[in-house]
Amino acid sequence: MAKTKVYIFYCFLALLLFITIIAVIFNNHPLEPACPNGTFHNAAVAADTRKCSEIGRDILQRGGSAVDGAIAALLCTGIMNPQSAGIGGGSMFTVMDSSGNVNIINSRETAPSNVNPDLLNSCRRSSNMFADGNGKWIGVPGEIRGYEMAHKLYGKLPWADLFQPTIKLAREGFPIPLVQGKAIKKIDKNQTPSLWEAFLGENGTVNQETRNITFEKLADTLEMIANNGSDVFYTGKIAEDLVRDVQEAGGVLTLEDLASYNATVTDAWVVPMGEYQMYIPPPPSGGALLSLILNIMKGYQMKSSPQSTDQKTQFYHRYVEAFKYTNGLKKRIVDPNFKSEEIKKAKQITEDSFADRIRSRISDNRTHDPEYYNLTSYLDSMGTTHVSVLAGDGSAVAVTSTINHIFGSGVYSRSTGIILNSELSDFCGMTDKISPGEQPPSSMAPAVLKSDSEILVIGASGGSRITSALASALINHLWFGNSLKEAIATPLVFVDSKTSVEVELHFYKDVNMTLKALGHLLKLADDSYNSTVNAVEKKGGCICAESDDRKRGEAAGY
Repeated sequence: MAKTKVYIFYCFLALLLFITIIAVIFNNHPLEPACPNGTFHNAAVAADTRKCSEIGRDILQRGGSAVDGAIAALLCTGIMNPQSAGIGGGSMFTVMDSSGNVNIINSRETAPSNVNPDLLNSCRRSSNMFADGNGKWIGVPGEIRGYEMAHKLYGKLPWADLFQPTIKLAREGFPIPLVQGKAIKKIDKNQTPSLWEAFLGENGTVNQETRNITFEKLADTLEMIANNGSDVFYTGKIAEDLVRDVQEAGGVLTLEDLASYNATVTDAWVVPMGEYQMYIPPPPSGGALLSLILNIMKGYQMKSSPQSTDQKTQFYHRYVEAFKYTNGLKKRIVDPNFKSEEIKKAKQITEDSFADRIRSRISDNRTHDPEYYNLTSYLDSMGTTHVSVLAGDGSAVAVTSTINHIFGSGVYSRSTGIILNSELSDFCGMTDKISPGEQPPSSMAPAVLKSDSEILVIGASGGSRITSALASALINHLWFGNSLKEAIATPLVFVDSKTSVEVELHFYKDVNMTLKALGHLLKLADDSYNSTVNAVEKKGGCICAESDDRKRGEAAGY
């Protein structure tokens, strides 16, 4: 009997030990959901190129925060797609920490203190004419101050570590990506000679996408910033070299402008969007315009994608009309530090009641003349990049960065390797005067959408095309049930400043004629540059990340 009790006792101890071991294993390695191929369990980065997505992912795997991954991916984009973004520009971060709190970090460029009061008289009809090597359109770059602020608040890895992958790439060289190669071919040797020289190969040509390219001078600049912090850019040797090169190109940037630049931290605007709360930056970003389009279309209560030609025509007619009204409200997107009275008007744009009023003015059987939408003359812009990051702790970053037009102002600083922005041209048609220190309006709308169980991190590039690209992706994904990849790939429709309707090549041909019959002026989009959406989504414990194929993008995760 005693032996039996001892046997039972030891069996109990063995069972207890087994349960303890299983508990420890489960706590350290919890059961992961069975995620589909191509998705991830822990974290992901969606940038414009595979290499930059991988660099961001590697930073996350080393224990970096979502902000660390975003900064590393953006630095990489500055050499992989230098025509779109770089440290000579500015950015807008929407950051959600692991507790679900959201802040906006605004490091958009500002007008220099000596900005020409008559500058807006030089505005031109075509936005691609601003990248002409004339420095008068250059705003004070805020990119590095934005990185500094974001890293100070949310960074985990050392500052210098975020720069090393891009410095190595810039020194060792890499094959010119297809998208960069196409942009390089458009550089005018006579108009922007310094920019032309920056991309010259050993044989004196710049238009071979397959050859390797290096950015030695920019690598030196990045190394100085990595080792000495952002002050070397704003008050040190880089600042001195940059100011000299900009002024030689006709710009008015001063050392005082750089030294006085500060990034800002503000609360996000929150817009209910079905089961989600959508967090967007306030003006001067274009988040309010995105919310208006979504609220107008939400009121039509479409739960599935249109199938017949009549349904597609009705949907896209209403969609285009919504954009025509929204374009007439762009003047409400201003710098709140200079036009505080306009911010209340901008905030109204995000309200359902405002969208209801606009929707009531949309005629289902016709379009109208431009005057009906209160449109004023402004310029359509292009350019920009976007990075979406979701880290293992649930924190997220949506960040949009830009130098504005393709290759910005066309001014290349030979001393620093930096390509300068053309941001002041965004004031054209939007205001009567520019004040020193004022930030121009923007279409950038990096967004984080959060429900009780899901997170969607999303944003787009493409200048004024950003709003239409984001609205299309969100409508097709959240309302019509398309996969994230399918939603992003949906043919885009863009309404320009003259109310012309620009459609991509693969847009529904059966709808083209019916839209024309309603009075819309349609034209085929130029495929040399497109708006692109990069997004990361966590749903059911699995992470899906998509970079837009229009820019040959590819996401990475683990």
